Amino acid sequence: MHLVDSSGWLEYFTGGKNANHFAPAILDTSNLLVSAINLYEVYKKVLAEKDENTAIQVLGLMRQGNVIAVDITLAISAAQFSRKLKLPMADSLIYASARRFNAIVWTQDADFKSLDGVKYFEK
Repeated sequence: MHLVDSSGWLEYFTGGKNANHFAPAILDTSNLLVSAINLYEVYKKVLAEKDENTAIQVLGLMRQGNVIAVDITLAISAAQFSRKLKLPMADSLIYASARRFNAIVWTQDADFKSLDGVKYFEK
């Protein structure tokens, strides 16, 4: 299973230099997990830089994966990861989502760089 962090989604959608690194995970929709936090972060960024129609289209593409909602178990797990690993709230929720499903986090966010179960690409 794969979980692409917001930095990877944005890199892919903008055709950045690392876009091709994220394509295999994004295109493998049957094994793709999408954190509700990533939906929020990507929608907000695209809305700010483009328009609502584009942001909604991006969400539609992201929702082809399996969306993971934040529930009490995930929130508690994320809080534990945050405390132990010194992760910000959003990153800890994303990491906890991946760990719940034994998924690999694909990212270019340095907060994840040295964590287990992470495929990190330098910006």
